[in-house]
Amino acid sequence: MIKKVDLTAQLPNGQIFEFWEVPQKYDREIHVDNQNPRASDENDGTKAEPLRTINAAAQIATPGTKVLIHAGTYRETVQPAIGGQNQERMISYEACEGEEVIIKASVEVKTFRPSVGWRLSRDFNEDISKTEGIKVWEIELNPEDFKGYNPFCAVNILHDRLFIEYDKTDMTTYLNRRGMVFVDGRPMKQVSLYCLLSENENAFWVEANGQKLHIRLTGDDDPKNHIIELSNREQCFAPKVPFLSYIRVKGLTLAHAATGAPVPQRGSLSCYRGHHWIIEDCTIDWSNATGIDCGNECWHHPRIEGQVIGNSIIRRNTIKDVGVCGIAGMFVRNILIEDNLITGTGWQRMELSWEAGAIKVHNSVNSLIRRNVIKECYGCDALWMDVGNENNRVTSNLFLDGIDSREHIFIECTRDAENLIDNNIIWNVEGRYDRSAVPIEPGSSGWYKTTESDVKNGYGIYLEGTDRLRMVNNLIGKCNKAGFFAKVVAFRLQIKRGGTSRENTFLNNLFYQCEEAAIILPNEHNTVEGNAYAKMPGGYLRVMYPEPEMCLDLATWQEFCGFDLAGCTCDLEIDINSDDLTMEIQFSKALPEVKADEKCCTDYYGMPTDGRRIAGPFAELAGGRVRLNIDPRIGK
Repeated sequence: MIKKVDLTAQLPNGQIFEFWEVPQKYDREIHVDNQNPRASDENDGTKAEPLRTINAAAQIATPGTKVLIHAGTYRETVQPAIGGQNQERMISYEACEGEEVIIKASVEVKTFRPSVGWRLSRDFNEDISKTEGIKVWEIELNPEDFKGYNPFCAVNILHDRLFIEYDKTDMTTYLNRRGMVFVDGRPMKQVSLYCLLSENENAFWVEANGQKLHIRLTGDDDPKNHIIELSNREQCFAPKVPFLSYIRVKGLTLAHAATGAPVPQRGSLSCYRGHHWIIEDCTIDWSNATGIDCGNECWHHPRIEGQVIGNSIIRRNTIKDVGVCGIAGMFVRNILIEDNLITGTGWQRMELSWEAGAIKVHNSVNSLIRRNVIKECYGCDALWMDVGNENNRVTSNLFLDGIDSREHIFIECTRDAENLIDNNIIWNVEGRYDRSAVPIEPGSSGWYKTTESDVKNGYGIYLEGTDRLRMVNNLIGKCNKAGFFAKVVAFRLQIKRGGTSRENTFLNNLFYQCEEAAIILPNEHNTVEGNAYAKMPGGYLRVMYPEPEMCLDLATWQEFCGFDLAGCTCDLEIDINSDDLTMEIQFSKALPEVKADEKCCTDYYGMPTDGRRIAGPFAELAGGRVRLNIDPRIGK
């Protein structure tokens, strides 16, 4: 029988992604049930005599063991003692079917007293009547709850600070404490001075030594009317020693991890430099910095001959409200990231650091990122592929709503092998810049400049020093500046040459309503063909160098550059609903077909294509009004 080939897994070099997962046959089960009155970590872990903590099971689980976790909230860090043996004999940690298992890196506190001895006014002469009625409460930390780690003593950034450009960076968020305070499951805002509590409800302040907190609730309510939780552990699920491999984590919710700003990349759920993990159907909720790490943690570790990094599967997870980075992968190979929902990343506003993004990888090789929904990134990228990426495919993803973000997709310093970005929807990038710094050009003063200002941004895809990127059949729309923009970065010599921004390929993409341009190329040494353009301003096709910059329309783009000879402009309306993940398209007439790219054999829904198709991610669309479900996840 001929095995059906998954064309959505075909990488740029023509090879199929290396799938390694096989069905498991477990020879041992360990039950954990902290709601069972008979539960004890001295038990043998049967269903009738379960263990009380997951970590107790993690100390005795051996290859071929399934740890079945029953419903409950487990306030602990799970630290597996060993990994599995190989792909046939993994160790699995999973929620019992239909049961909600929550691992929290936090403790509930119930002892509060009125806060005294601190000024709520900004200065000594301020009228104290302005602060009357404000109620602040003091929480003294119980040392027993913070043995080994007190995130209220540690600031967010303690490790590598090389990236910081102090003249550009507001250091407040980096110097905030790592600890978080939750009221009925929602976080409080941290303020840097006690007096700022008078200006902020739902806020907390930490004393210098990290042993006492002061909180002010919304409406100056009494904390005894609420559930108050303090994060007291760095991670929820993470081996204590590195390199444990062949571990599966399924169906768990991991919340409140007090992780520090990367690097190092230490997630709420951490592979800690191990390989061949499967992380599926989990929820990461309110991690202070990093959600999941699946690579080599940081660049300060020495290279180990023969070390395997990556080969992990991250699928069908919900990763929400992570402070800096949703999924982090340093030096990964053969990573599969599919069918995840990642939302609300970047609220810490550390986007000027080197690790901020819903997905951030370095030196990724032979990896597949497909069918993910990534939306509501705050200031950061949805996908950042940094340095030396080779033969990766990014396909059928939905990138929505970059709130104050410079771009959705950032490919950096990637030069000597092709990567493929195809059949994605890349929509609504607001831009991140000082609006007041945009030059005002009264009258004809702006006509005579020889190149455009570099203040404004907001890009669908942004490259720095990257060559040989292949962009095919994407829908790129509602970008604050341009659908595509690239910088050359000639003097970043990695490893022995600088970037040129040449040999990039744009085929059959649909660009829609970008504010200044669809494509801004740094030079003409690229391939552009079969693209369609709708609702564009004048001069929307640009080549920056050599100066003076060319700002063209489609006809002159074709005539002067030889680009897009099969390209077209089109009359259509597109509206996307970010809440229910639907799209409405209104055509005045159907788009013309163009030659399909030989390296892109599927459309947004994974359906095979051949020969000719229209521009954009949908292989077949008739004229008129069409309403589409654009959630690409399997089974959703």
